[in-house]
Amino acid sequence: MNITLHKSKIVNRKSEITITGSKSESNRLLLLQALYPEINIENLSNSDDSQLMQKALQSFENIIDIHHAGTAMRFLTAFFAIQESREVKLTGSDRMQERPIKILVKALQQLGADISYVNKQGFPPLKIKGKPLTKNKVTLDANVSSQYISALLLIAPKLKNGLELTLKGQITSIPYIKMTLSLLNDIGVATSFKNNIIKVNQQSAINNQQSLIESDWSSASYFYSIVALSEIGTEIILSSYKKNSLQGDSVVTKIYKEFGVKTVFNKDTITLTKIDNCQLSTVNCQLNNSPDIAQTIAVTCFALGIECFLSGLHTLKIKETDRLLALKTEIEKLGGQIKISESSLQLFASKTIKENVTISTYKDHRMAMAFAPLALKVSIVIEEASVVSKSYPDFWSDLKTLGFKMAE
Repeated sequence: MNITLHKSKIVNRKSEITITGSKSESNRLLLLQALYPEINIENLSNSDDSQLMQKALQSFENIIDIHHAGTAMRFLTAFFAIQESREVKLTGSDRMQERPIKILVKALQQLGADISYVNKQGFPPLKIKGKPLTKNKVTLDANVSSQYISALLLIAPKLKNGLELTLKGQITSIPYIKMTLSLLNDIGVATSFKNNIIKVNQQSAINNQQSLIESDWSSASYFYSIVALSEIGTEIILSSYKKNSLQGDSVVTKIYKEFGVKTVFNKDTITLTKIDNCQLSTVNCQLNNSPDIAQTIAVTCFALGIECFLSGLHTLKIKETDRLLALKTEIEKLGGQIKISESSLQLFASKTIKENVTISTYKDHRMAMAFAPLALKVSIVIEEASVVSKSYPDFWSDLKTLGFKMAE
């Protein structure tokens, strides 16, 4: 399904949008709930990824297909490795079978896991024979995807001797690691994170636990982009968010302040207000801890005719698509100029935006949502627009609420 977004403007200057729980928190808590049924979850994400995660954890089938859900692939690899007397084949989409998982598999094997590759070495599908893991020390390069690290930490309290994880080098996406440790602490698991060593104690059982998931900051970022591209005085209210967020992408509040977007925290909502037109000529962001908002920021800068340099993006090449290459291709179709490296992006200031360009999404939800705010400047077409269901199924209907004009 393609969606044509006609050039629009925000009709309701004080709109309210409800966004469901963070996909990152939801998937972590779903795995912990499978290990500790005493956990009750509120405000679970309605994303495809979280639904696939929940379905896989509840399945008794021998073949588990998680389609495009990268987080689920990493977390479930660790989960099934400790399910005694259970043997599964864990697989996914064609793209998933191109996404590396060797680092995580090797770490689990060092702990004693029985995991083998069905086809290509280092990539899914995986054959996993669950068994007790008694070894408790493992070392990983620190600059790998934080999901590998979190996958190990989430199963750690169910290991007979807990886990001592040593990280070598500079750590990537620290907020996501801290999110995992915080969720473990919330259910009563003792952890420590000193220097580059993380320790998680064994915990056989927990008390009943009510876990309320904060709404997704990655999803909120698209509304920050919309407000930044709107007239002064535009307001959007989003729920449910908190100041002391566990999510790294909450840094959008600081980044978009530079674009003239003010954030006010209320009891359980945030109000975004356009208070000033952006006076910046260039934007420089280090996104090592929040790479998922890189596409949003790049498109905002392109729409405002601002140069930007974004770094710390090395994990974007192994996402749903090579996001750096995809950004370069699509922005250049719109008339922009962009240079990319293995871990950075430089966008040059552009005074014009080509109209009625069809944006390819590469089966990547964030490509579709990051480019949608451009409709406040020109008419565009978003290809395979239904891909947003991976993380935010209500995205298009929420944009209609704001006044975006669209047709399938």
